[in-house]
Amino acid sequence: MTAEDIRALIEQGIACQHIELEGDGRHWFATIVSPEFEGLMRIQRHKKVYATLGNRMHTDELHALSMKTLTPAEWQAQQA
Repeated sequence: MTAEDIRALIEQGIACQHIELEGDGRHWFATIVSPEFEGLMRIQRHKKVYATLGNRMHTDELHALSMKTLTPAEWQAQQA
């Protein structure tokens, strides 16, 4: 699975303002910025992202995904 594949899957399920993906083809790290994360705890945000990936995590099509999930305000504060 490529970074573009993962990005497309996430963007299909979540309105994202920004996505960064780094990885080696099996192990990935994503930074995802979305207004849909407003009011959600970190685990709820991660579950929302995992839901967009469907069973790909269980079939080893996507082996590992670590992520940082931020609201636009949180992202902006980190850029300052």
